[in-house]
Amino acid sequence: MYVITGASGHTGNLIAKRLLSEGKRVRVVARSAERLASLVSLGAEASIADVMDKQALINAFSGAQAAYVMIPPDVTNKDLRTFQDQVTDALATAVEKNRVAHVVALSSIGADKADKTGPILGLHYLEERFKNIPGLNLLFLRAGYFMENTLAQSAIVQQMGATAGPLLPELAIPIIATRDIGNFVADALLRPDFKGHQTRELLGRRDINMREVTAIIGKAIGKPDLVYRQITEEQFGGALTQMGVSENVAGLFIEMSQSLNSGHVRALESRSEQNTTPTSYEEFVQQEFLPMYRSSSTAA
Repeated sequence: MYVITGASGHTGNLIAKRLLSEGKRVRVVARSAERLASLVSLGAEASIADVMDKQALINAFSGAQAAYVMIPPDVTNKDLRTFQDQVTDALATAVEKNRVAHVVALSSIGADKADKTGPILGLHYLEERFKNIPGLNLLFLRAGYFMENTLAQSAIVQQMGATAGPLLPELAIPIIATRDIGNFVADALLRPDFKGHQTRELLGRRDINMREVTAIIGKAIGKPDLVYRQITEEQFGGALTQMGVSENVAGLFIEMSQSLNSGHVRALESRSEQNTTPTSYEEFVQQEFLPMYRSSSTAA
C-alpha cells in the first residue's frame, strides 16, 4: 500500500495517478472526498483526514509500505509556522506508529538553514523531525522555485503592463515544474532503493532570473518589450495581503525573498544529470501560463 498526502495538489495527484497506472494499491489523503473523487474513480482508496489530526493520519497510514509526505500550503493562516510544525508532528507520528519503511518528503532548497528562510523553515523542522524516526528510509527532495509561482504574473501583466516581484532582476535561481517533482517521486516510490537518510536537490532544467522569465513570457504573449519591475518589500507585502494572504504569511514570504536575494537560500549541489529535470520554462509558459493569460484576457 502506498499512501499519498496532498493528493489533490500538483505533485500528489500526479504521483497517485502514476502509481495507479502501474497497478499499485494507493490510498490518497485529503480533507474532502470531493477533491479525491477523480482518483477514486481510477481505483484509489480515499482517506479523509485533516493533516493536523494525528489519529486520523495514523488510520490513513495503516498498512503502508511507502508514502509521500508534504506540508500543504495555507496562505491565509495567521500563524503558519505553528501550523507547519503541527502538520509535521502529525505526519511523523503516523509514519512512526505504522512503521512505514520508505518515505519521500517534499522539501526545498534552503531547508538546510535553521533561520531567516521564511516558510522554508517549516521544511527544516520536517527534515529534522523525520530523521528521528527509527528504522525509516528517507528521501528528502529539496526542490527549487516552483514555475507555478509565476502564474500570478498573468494578472500582474494585465494590471501593470509589466512583470513584478521582490527578487533581484539578475538573480538566477533553479526553477522547476511541479510535474517533474511528481514524476521523480513516483519513480522513487516505484523503485524504493534509498536507504537511511538521503537528500536530493531537484533544480529544474536550468537556473533563470526574472528578466529571463519576463522575456519568455513577453515573447509568448506577443509583448516582446515586456519589462520586469523589482518592487519594494513593503509593496510586495501589500500586494500579497490585497490578494488575501495573511500578514503573517506575507511577512514570511518577504523573509524568503530576502534570503534568496542575499544567497542565504541557494542550491548546495552542483548541477548534474541527477538533479536536472526535463521541463523548460519555455515549455511551461506555452503549456500553462499562456492558456491562463488568454483566458483571463478574454474574461476581462
